[in-house]
Amino acid sequence: MRLVEETLAAIAPADAAAMGEAAALHERLTKPRRSLGALEDLGARLSGIAGRVPPPIPEPVEVAVFAADHGVVAHGVTPWPQEVTAQMVANFLAGGAAINALARQVGAAVTVVDVGVASSLPPAPGLLVRKVRPGTGDLASGPAMRPDEALASVAVGIDVARSLIRAGAGLLVTGDMGIGNTTAAAAVIAAITGASARDVTGRGTGIDDASLARKQSIVAGAAARLSSEPAPLDALAEVGGLEVGALAGFVLAAGAARVPVVVDGVIALAGALIAHGLAPPVVDHMVAGHRSVEPGASVVLAHLGLEPLLDLRLRLGEGTGACLAVPLVQAAARVLGEMATFDAAGVTDKEHRA
Repeated sequence: MRLVEETLAAIAPADAAAMGEAAALHERLTKPRRSLGALEDLGARLSGIAGRVPPPIPEPVEVAVFAADHGVVAHGVTPWPQEVTAQMVANFLAGGAAINALARQVGAAVTVVDVGVASSLPPAPGLLVRKVRPGTGDLASGPAMRPDEALASVAVGIDVARSLIRAGAGLLVTGDMGIGNTTAAAAVIAAITGASARDVTGRGTGIDDASLARKQSIVAGAAARLSSEPAPLDALAEVGGLEVGALAGFVLAAGAARVPVVVDGVIALAGALIAHGLAPPVVDHMVAGHRSVEPGASVVLAHLGLEPLLDLRLRLGEGTGACLAVPLVQAAARVLGEMATFDAAGVTDKEHRA
């Protein structure tokens, strides 16, 4: 598909010269050296993404929540019925979910994208219907989707991100909704990283020990159907989810446009993992919002070499953890753009005392 090919071709590493310039500027700002710690690293990353110092304040902020259903729910991998996906989409659109509250807190807009909800959703403001198919197949017994459907889901994410960026978005935030999607995410992570099912599979929305053991067995069996180093789209088609593919495309489009994207928890990280497999330099354009308690999240963060900004023991998804990190991302840019240097402020730098 040409849209995907064009996006992949446009992705380049962060600007190393701009990152070096940002690091050098931090040395001249009115503060002890490295006293802002990880915030300084983040500012340098934002400079590398933008290709200039200081980087622009990353705003406006747009959250895209990609929603889809999963055939694997038939195996009891979650205590929640499949219809909750559509019900939560309605909740998002009504403004009553956690992501809506947190988006309002940070001044972000929320768009909900139906990329694969099993039921038909009525038209509503804030809803984009981009359904590739009504839910995936049962990944426990066969492919989750066809290869062309996997590619189409990635294209949906690219198209949504492009539209938001054309409308002026300066910071993208990943969101997701899909009952059963932690099983699909764990299978993608196990297949691509080679980690064991036990190490990447968590309790999701809350399951007992017997259900967790069954879930881990399903993830192990699904991942085993793939080769030891599967192509990213092969892994997506065999064991993934439509929202996982869309999240991969969303991240890829951000990288192609050199717009920072804050990645949320384990579902978004599974998408980021696929995006990285398709275009490794895209990792330079990602900011890890938080460390989810789902074990697969830490596996992906280590695999991609990303350090999360927050660790609040979250596991909700929806984009909540990423949204909470938005003020830190904006603060990192503001520090570089608004703090005075020692010379400009007339403050003696201890490094240059007589």
